[in-house]
Amino acid sequence: MCGIAGLFSKSLDVSGGLGSHLGAMLMQLSDRGPDSAGVAVYREPAPIGSSKLSLFSPDPDQDWGAVRDALAREFGAGEHELRASHAVIVVETDAEAAQAWVREHLPELRVMSAGQTIEIYKEAGSPREFIEAFALDEMRGSHALGHTRMATESAVTTEHSHPFSTGLDLCLVHNGSLSNHNLLRRRLRHEGIQFETDNDSEVAAGYLTYRLREGATLEQALEGCLEDLDGFYTFAVGTAEGFAVLRDPIACKPAVMAETDEWVAMASEYRAIAVLPGAETATMWEPEPGRVYSWERARV
Repeated sequence: MCGIAGLFSKSLDVSGGLGSHLGAMLMQLSDRGPDSAGVAVYREPAPIGSSKLSLFSPDPDQDWGAVRDALAREFGAGEHELRASHAVIVVETDAEAAQAWVREHLPELRVMSAGQTIEIYKEAGSPREFIEAFALDEMRGSHALGHTRMATESAVTTEHSHPFSTGLDLCLVHNGSLSNHNLLRRRLRHEGIQFETDNDSEVAAGYLTYRLREGATLEQALEGCLEDLDGFYTFAVGTAEGFAVLRDPIACKPAVMAETDEWVAMASEYRAIAVLPGAETATMWEPEPGRVYSWERARV
């Protein structure tokens, strides 16, 4: 089942209300995914030479100040921003070094995302509870992806929720099911791709990370999914520059896209797009099977 929402801003007005708009879209998709919800928001890039870590702790009494201080001693770190069970910390080093250090020295934490602009927040529970707990209405940004999950293939936990990020500033949300994810996971691990869960969607994210690392463009990496991933799926993929959408060649999972002068949006159902300002005059279409659709900053 599951619900996917994506919003790409073309104006300051939409950017200023990005979280509020995405939250409204997720509320429309609540009955498609009552088990958990999550978002990847692209906003406020870290200073040159620094990067951002989105971290999750299952401990409600987590001392985030101590985490920030530990990172500051190792690399130098700025202030941290708290949202419910998550914290975003700016560190004065590259993202790969920072997340490797956290995994080794703070194993009780989970790195949800790392990069220059990406922030990932996700949690088990209803989408309404998630939107309120993480103050989604306060978030600004250039673009964002969201997901509401009905768990069918793995556990209902924060870690198993979407979005999944296996590469810097890269994330993926997925509606569908993959049949060859266990085989592909083993192959990708041999290539150095790390996985935190047994969720098939994380394997799809890892596949894209691997292809991009090997020199493919995002469009080429997504086209590779049509050859290398077995199953049925609608993917929405976020990068620092924008987002992309792909449906499998059969396209049995629903999806709709829309565009105005102010925004580009995609969702599992039209009702999630209908809550956006100006939706009544938007150009609307159903994405074709096996075709990559993408929007980036340079194209606007």
